[in-house]
Amino acid sequence: MRKVAVIAFDGISPFHLSVPSLVLGRVGTGVDGQPPYEVTVCTEGPGTLSTAAGFDITVNHGLDLITTADLVIFPAWERGRVPSQALTDAVKAAHARGARVVGLCFGAWAIAAIGLTDGREITTHWAAADDLATTYPAITVRADRLWTDLGDVITSAGVAAALDCLLHIVRTDLGARTATELARALVTAPHRSGSQAQFIPIAVPDRIADDPIEHAMSWARTHLETTIDLDGWARQTHLSRRTFTRRFRERTGTSPQQWLLQQRTDHARLLLESTDLAVDRIAERTGFGSAVSLRHHFHRMLGLSPAAHRSQFREVAS
Repeated sequence: MRKVAVIAFDGISPFHLSVPSLVLGRVGTGVDGQPPYEVTVCTEGPGTLSTAAGFDITVNHGLDLITTADLVIFPAWERGRVPSQALTDAVKAAHARGARVVGLCFGAWAIAAIGLTDGREITTHWAAADDLATTYPAITVRADRLWTDLGDVITSAGVAAALDCLLHIVRTDLGARTATELARALVTAPHRSGSQAQFIPIAVPDRIADDPIEHAMSWARTHLETTIDLDGWARQTHLSRRTFTRRFRERTGTSPQQWLLQQRTDHARLLLESTDLAVDRIAERTGFGSAVSLRHHFHRMLGLSPAAHRSQFREVAS
């Protein structure tokens, strides 16, 4: 059983606080009928804490819980709030002992303040990324990812991405099938593709006819089985290759090539789940060209082979 210490503080959002228990606490029984995770909330001063929802909660455990934890989770934090020396020492000691430290959403701020990620990369909510990078210039802040796993430190974007991050932890600890079954119980995707870039506000034209990039994306989605070269794609918009690439990145937060690869991977995943087509046929219909290319990109994007995904999906569906 892995011991999980979830750190609460006065004024915390009860919704954010509930997420680790909602995910890790719902994992089915493991060896000898015991649950794989024991999730417990702790705080620096045990007792009554106020919440951002207008009601109080009682937390019975203090920071001593961290001394035996395998996983220490900050489910949230407040920008500008400095962790106390006692909390800093406890988390650093746990980290040095080998515990993984997790910051969900603004929880990355606590990890940054404690100093576990200087010279490294972390992820937080896109709306706070610039502020976090300015406050802690020794850290590279990635606003384009749903979560970042450094092995010993794991950070995620906002609430939905926190679910992705925790499912990733379950997948790493207990395997893809357990994570997929859990995702099904939570009615969420077992492995959500994409990045925070799709949620960052962008200028959306008043009329779809005025957006050549939207037209380019619509055209590409209906021509995935064909060879789509960047110059030809740009000609669909009557833009130069350079202007098309720049405007595409502004519109989507990613490059045309990476977006196209994601569309092809998503379509291949759908065909694996909903048809009995052979992998080489799926590769043709999604524009990968060969089964070898499909397997390579599918594994790189989703972490498993097309055959394993099809088998896993059907095992869970049954």
